[in-house]
Amino acid sequence: MTLVSIFIWMLTLWTQGSSGQVTVTQTPSVKTVSPGDSVTISCRTNTAPACSPPCISWHLQKPGETPKLLIYYANRRQSGIPARFSGSGSGSDFTLTISNVQTEDAGDYYCQSYHYISGSYMFPQCL
Repeated sequence: MTLVSIFIWMLTLWTQGSSGQVTVTQTPSVKTVSPGDSVTISCRTNTAPACSPPCISWHLQKPGETPKLLIYYANRRQSGIPARFSGSGSGSDFTLTISNVQTEDAGDYYCQSYHYISGSYMFPQCL
């Protein structure tokens, strides 16, 4: 039996010179599924993204490769991305669903948000 491992990361942003902090939490941290299964990855921010539609994107990174954009504005699929990838959510809760998982879907999945803090637009960074 082939298993597909999906790794999910937590991103945190500290804004220098202010008490503002954005925390982006993804769950679960690791998920192993079989081909053909469906998997849902959650992304929660402690403050809503800065724009409408929500500035949330989902990325897949495989070893030795640059991150690949899958979904932008929470639910818009990037050109060339299979329909089995879908995004949803609003406010500060978002999800990425992969239906009919394929072996090539294995990798690290990131959600990225865009926030307005203390007069600046910022992306959270990995710490």
